[in-house]
Amino acid sequence: MQWREHVAIEKRASYRDQTYWGRGVPGFGDPKATVMVLGLAPAAHGANRTGRVFTGDRSGDWLFRAMHRAGFANQPESVSLDDGLRLTGAWVAAVVKCAPPDNKPLPSERDACRPFLQREVALLTRLKVVVCLGGFAYEAACVEWGVRPRPKFGHRVEAAAPNGLTLLCSYHPSQQNTFTGRLTEPMLDDIFECARRIAAGLRR
Repeated sequence: MQWREHVAIEKRASYRDQTYWGRGVPGFGDPKATVMVLGLAPAAHGANRTGRVFTGDRSGDWLFRAMHRAGFANQPESVSLDDGLRLTGAWVAAVVKCAPPDNKPLPSERDACRPFLQREVALLTRLKVVVCLGGFAYEAACVEWGVRPRPKFGHRVEAAAPNGLTLLCSYHPSQQNTFTGRLTEPMLDDIFECARRIAAGLRR
């Protein structure tokens, strides 16, 4: 919490003239969502700056382009709270609500934020699929939805929750993965096509 506020005061030089959000970042999207996209935590100079998860950073650029191509987003970019982005059939959130140092949240931060995630989930009564971006989000989702035993994380791995929900794993669209080619745009497109089909009751 102190670190996210420190970042909001010190700022990055390229955003020096902007007012940072500097608080916990809630999820956003369609309250009637059948698909939830679950990420790690707000980026220090992305969501911690803009106030909307995956907004204003390169991970978000990849995510919303893919969601736009899959029909979940009305536009392929997310740069600010007032940029006109709307989601249909999808909700985007993060396990941890405050930007952590080095983008590495501690288990204690995950546990402290769990009640906020639970409140979001409780309101999303039509969920069918949770797209877990990265191993951290996948582990948190398995705890939240009682997946035991937990299949090993991997891109395109699926896990069934006791309530019928499907957890669908994807590599996180971080620069570490996208710059190295570990995650490509066709791979991410495939994840959202798969999520769309599962949510509609279809299978390949």
